[in-house]
Amino acid sequence: MAGPSFLSRIPPTPPGLMRRLALLAVLAQGGIAVTGSVVRVTGSGLGCPTWPNCFPGSLVPVAHPEVAALTQWIEFSNRLLTFVVVLISGLCLLAALNTRPRRRRLTWLAVAMPLGVVAQAVIGGFTVLLGLAWWSVMPHFLASMVLVWLAVELVGEATAGGPVVRTVPKAVRGLIVLSTVVLGALLVAGTLVTAAGPHAGDAGTPRLGLGVPAMAQLHADLLFGYLGLLAGLGFTLIATHAPAALKRRYGVLVAVVLAQGALGGVQYALGVPEVLVSFHVLGAAAVTAAAATVWAGTTRRKPLPDVVPDAPADEPALAARP
Repeated sequence: MAGPSFLSRIPPTPPGLMRRLALLAVLAQGGIAVTGSVVRVTGSGLGCPTWPNCFPGSLVPVAHPEVAALTQWIEFSNRLLTFVVVLISGLCLLAALNTRPRRRRLTWLAVAMPLGVVAQAVIGGFTVLLGLAWWSVMPHFLASMVLVWLAVELVGEATAGGPVVRTVPKAVRGLIVLSTVVLGALLVAGTLVTAAGPHAGDAGTPRLGLGVPAMAQLHADLLFGYLGLLAGLGFTLIATHAPAALKRRYGVLVAVVLAQGALGGVQYALGVPEVLVSFHVLGAAAVTAAAATVWAGTTRRKPLPDVVPDAPADEPALAARP
C-alpha cells in the first residue's frame, strides 16, 4: 500500500496564519491603488507606453528622448508591485486550500484574490493601450475597491468556527445593504470627479467635459446621503441591541468617512493638489475596508466544540466547551 502523499503530511493552515495573510491582502490591494494614484498625479501613466512590455521589445524602461527616465520608472515600479500582490494573493489561496476542514466560502474568497489581480493587470493593460482614456481608468480603481472589500471578507472568514449565525435582524442587514449600494455610487462619483480633474496621468489625455464643480457636487450629495444612512444605521444598532463589536466597527466607519469627507473638502478648496489626491485614494480604500468590516460583523461563526485527544474509538470525539 502506498504511503501518504507529500501534501497529506503538510500541517493544516492555522487560523492565525490565514488571518495574517488575509490582512496582508487588504493592505496590498489598497496599497496598489494608492501607488496607482501616484503614477497618475505625477503624469507617469504613459511612462511605459506599451503593455506588457514597457517599450516595444523591452520589458524594462530604456533611454528614450521623449519620455523622462523618472517617469518611466514611476510607472514601471507600479507594475512591479503587481508581483508583490500576486505573491500575497497566491499565498492566501494556498493557505485556504490547506485549511482543514476546507470551507467553501473561504476558498472562493481566496480564489478571488489572484483572479482579481489578473483582471486588474488586464484592465491596466487596456488602460495604457487606450491612452489613459478617463472611462478606462475608472474600472481600474473600482476593481481595487472591490478587491479590498473581498480581502476584508477573507479576514473575517479566516477565523475557524462552526455554523454561521446572524448577529442582527434581517432589517438591519438590509439597511447595511442599502448603505453599501450608496457607497458604491459614491466611489463611482469620485472617479468622475477625477476624470474631470487635472490629473489624467498624462498631459495629452482628454478629460471628462462635464467639469469638476458639477462632478464634485454630485460626489458631495452622495456623501451626505451616505452619512444620513449611517446616522440611521447607528440608531438602529442601538435599538436592536447589536453586539458591541459591531458597534465599534460602525464607529470606526463613521470616523473614517468623516475624515475622508473633510479631506475631500480641503482638496477641492486648494485646487486638487497632487499629494492630497493620493491621500484621498488611501481614504477611499480605508472607507471601503471599514464598510466591509461592518458588513462582515452582521454574521459570526459559532465556536467549535473542543476536540478530545486520544478519545477511545467507542466514545464521542467531541466534547462541549465548559
